[in-house]
Amino acid sequence: MLDVTAKRTNRSAGRRKTGESARRERMAAAVQEYAALGWPCYPGEHPATDGMRACSCDRIGCPSPAAHPRSQVWQRQATVDADALGRWWAGDPEANIVLPTGRVFDVFDVPAGVGRAALERMEREGVQVGPVAAHGDERYLFFVATRGAPVDEDEWWSCHLDTVPETIADNPGMRWHCRDSYVIAPPSVLPFDRAVTWVREPYGVPLPDPVRLLEILADDAE
Repeated sequence: MLDVTAKRTNRSAGRRKTGESARRERMAAAVQEYAALGWPCYPGEHPATDGMRACSCDRIGCPSPAAHPRSQVWQRQATVDADALGRWWAGDPEANIVLPTGRVFDVFDVPAGVGRAALERMEREGVQVGPVAAHGDERYLFFVATRGAPVDEDEWWSCHLDTVPETIADNPGMRWHCRDSYVIAPPSVLPFDRAVTWVREPYGVPLPDPVRLLEILADDAE
């Protein structure tokens, strides 16, 4: 009986190890694919493995567990250099993927229900839709061509680091990630068995003009 139990335990551990290895390989491969698109990347924190915390960072009560860069120099160091990215993820294969916004693309970040409804409407009306990601079950991320620093950006909440709220609950509606902000990209892993996944993948998909998508998302977010 003990031998059988030990074998089952070993098999389970082996499956976990295989799954973790595959996830790490997917993360490293995804980083290189984003770089090939011209999307700079930077390592992010990930769920802690000690069972005591939700985030791998050393901040007690982290307000954005596993959903922020691992260093404050992320804006300067984010890169598309394949060698640098390879070294980073070889050194920390569990690192989530941070994508700076306001460079190649902006991101409209909305509650998941709003995002699903808006996506259905866009498809019905033949509106061009670019890449769309789901941040767990809570948010949808619509990738659009960047507007850089538009003059009317104060009409929307631009996610500057000096104004970002402590939690999603502080601003539950629509967010506009442009310059000085970032999003967490698939296949990043979030606490409590959640993940960032693609609803519409970015490969071969053009980035749409943000104005039309903004109108639809704003209507549905009201």
